[in-house]
Amino acid sequence: MIDHITIRVSDLVKTVAFYTATLAPLGYKLDFDQEFDGVRVVGFGRDGKIDMWFTADKPVSGPVHLALQADTREAVDAFYAAALHAGGRNNGAPGARPKYHENYYAAFVFDPEGNNVEAVFGN
Repeated sequence: MIDHITIRVSDLVKTVAFYTATLAPLGYKLDFDQEFDGVRVVGFGRDGKIDMWFTADKPVSGPVHLALQADTREAVDAFYAAALHAGGRNNGAPGARPKYHENYYAAFVFDPEGNNVEAVFGN
């Protein structure tokens, strides 16, 4: 089981704005925002646990594929709508993907850095 991930980005301001809006439907919020050795570090968490970290430290990561579990299909739909509204680009509208798993329901977007971000329910 993965405990957390850190992704280095080129524009942390855009990243924070994008993920604050996009992850809200999945129950995530910005839980950490501090500077260490001159580098800003932010953390997004759910249910009191931070598992996604972003920093503007170099070199930039990615692009990466980040898949997040949703509690419902409606949360997947809301994630997708919020991501597009926040400046994300479509990489797969919400829908069933039986080729992955018979109950797999997901949506995919590219974040401002070009990372492929997915919300999935039913895997």
